[in-house]
Amino acid sequence: MSDLLERLRGRGWRMTAQRRVVAEVLDGEHVHLTADEVHARAVTKLPEISRATVYNTLGELVSLGEVLEVSTDQRAKRYDPNAHQPHHHLVCAQCGAIRDVHPVGNPLKDLPDSERFGFTVSDVEVTYRGVCPNCAAA
Repeated sequence: MSDLLERLRGRGWRMTAQRRVVAEVLDGEHVHLTADEVHARAVTKLPEISRATVYNTLGELVSLGEVLEVSTDQRAKRYDPNAHQPHHHLVCAQCGAIRDVHPVGNPLKDLPDSERFGFTVSDVEVTYRGVCPNCAAA
């Protein structure tokens, strides 16, 4: 489970009502919401929160390194509060559901020198694609 609220408090991030609600909406396990989904959920907790405030808060959280901006396909960007736990993503090719996965091994080290083309590789993103159980059953 994400510890986003605790991390933000530990940083001394000014916790306005709007920021707190956005952080609460993002907190949890396997959370990968679009900005519009964050706004829709935030409005149920704080009806006066604006879309602009949600977008600005998400931008701040990404800049702080507390939330990851995830783009796994041509769909809207999603926001992942699991920013401090190395992980990859498993994406349903039909509905777009995303789950965090933690495979064993180090894909950064698995790339042979002959395939690095002189690059100094510092990061790797792996996206597994398939069909989720709900879509498979439909």
